[in-house]
Amino acid sequence: MSIVTLLPFIVLIGAMFLMTRSAKKKQQAAQQMRNEMQAGTGVRTIGGMYATVKEIHEDTVLLEVAPGVHAIYAKNAIGAVLADEEYNRILDGADPIHGDESIVPDDASSLTGDTAGEATETGDKADKIDLGKAETPADAEAEAETEAKDVKDDKDAKDTVKADADAAKDEKKSGDDAK
Repeated sequence: MSIVTLLPFIVLIGAMFLMTRSAKKKQQAAQQMRNEMQAGTGVRTIGGMYATVKEIHEDTVLLEVAPGVHAIYAKNAIGAVLADEEYNRILDGADPIHGDESIVPDDASSLTGDTAGEATETGDKADKIDLGKAETPADAEAEAETEAKDVKDDKDAKDTVKADADAAKDEKKSGDDAK
């Protein structure tokens, strides 16, 4: 057999050796982290729960998951031992990573560059897009007539409601008199 035929097998065995060595180092680092854990330390479990270590036993730890609430976990279930400031930041809900950035407002005025004064001055004309069609005086008159008709219809509707209410009052009075 020549070395050329053995080369792929040698490369494969070398890659497997390197991968297992890397995984073994990670396992040893995790085991060391769990062994150096102390009571009062903040931890994150592999399930993502944050808790405080109360007691450490050979294979288990007693965690306080909420004030007065204790749970027993396997040491292998501890995913990370957190620094005190990081643990307190997570519990308080503060997020210093994004603390210096500005907050995006609810309206889009700051995104478009228009100020509030400019938008109110122009009114509805700011919302209209010129498509090349000029408004003729006939269009303006027709729009004015439509608005006047809408106002008249509103007044008629109010008058009808008022008349119905007056009729109901009169009917109620006449019904009381009949008794």
